[in-house]
Amino acid sequence: MTVSPFDHPYLSGLLGDEEVAGLFSVASELEAMLAFEVALARAQAAKGIVPLSSALTIVTAARRFAPDVAALRQATARDGVVVPELVRQFRQFIPEDDAPHVHVGATSQDVIDSGLMVRLSRAAPILVERLRRIMAGLNELDARHGGRVLTGRTRMQAAIDITVADRLSTWRRPVENHLERLGFVIERRFPLQFGGAAGTLEAFGEKGEGVRALLADALSLADVPQWHSQRERLADFANLLSLITGSLGKLGQDIALMVQDGREIVLAGGGSSSSMPHKHNPVAAEVLVTLARFNATALGGLHQTLVHEQERSGSAWTLEWMLLPQMVVAAGASTRLATGLVASIDDIGRRHE
Repeated sequence: MTVSPFDHPYLSGLLGDEEVAGLFSVASELEAMLAFEVALARAQAAKGIVPLSSALTIVTAARRFAPDVAALRQATARDGVVVPELVRQFRQFIPEDDAPHVHVGATSQDVIDSGLMVRLSRAAPILVERLRRIMAGLNELDARHGGRVLTGRTRMQAAIDITVADRLSTWRRPVENHLERLGFVIERRFPLQFGGAAGTLEAFGEKGEGVRALLADALSLADVPQWHSQRERLADFANLLSLITGSLGKLGQDIALMVQDGREIVLAGGGSSSSMPHKHNPVAAEVLVTLARFNATALGGLHQTLVHEQERSGSAWTLEWMLLPQMVVAAGASTRLATGLVASIDDIGRRHE
């Protein structure tokens, strides 16, 4: 077993999500950070801060630049962040006259946070598309079986009869809410991070806000004042991730209970047992519960990252790196599994007697 099950050689088949996890690969992170440096050079050239010729050289060089990842690893152990070594390598890669115009007035946090926002802005539409597919699957079930009967249960005990539509509505309404909130997040855009050494854009004087606006536009991020030590928007997004996995965990828990007697729901497929070949375990439903509990647990840690000392915190920031990517991948895996689980429902409920 590796440290993280999300990228484990075989556990990732159960708990991982290749599409979403790909946004947190080394290649994706480096690409996003270099995109920041390219956009920064362009914006500064537009404002007359660096020569246009140097900006164009930086743009071209970034397409061919392949960082020495082993050296990045060693430097990160020393510096606590990857950016100083990344910038050093990039400057060595381009002509000497242009090298001083790389990373002008920016700080490591600008590069790392903005690169993260670029990748989160790519992850959110993936979640939206999958939640829509889940909604479509639930709507189809409602159209086919909504009028059938289920035994309503309160506190795990039989209560009164309800319809399949009643049960489906408890799965569907939260998904509708999450789609609405994700839509707002995407429309609002994830925020650019750009403040310089201590968040004051002191290197740019009166041109700072103009550079920031151009930089945000180039990266398709929101133009907002720096938020180096204010992490509430990330905490809010993490909360939404936990709500998504929690709602899909409720769906999974319900289905896992419904398959117990084999009369309330029929699923296509299922997991096999090494000792009991007659069994078809509701693996996807179970894992939805697991992922819900994982994100609920991680959310408490993510809220700890709101405590940033003064203008920047190394410890809170590093904790964020450890937790947030796994929460995003967990939400990806949850939406992936729920999409398949809903599609696997062959029959649900019983006809009116």
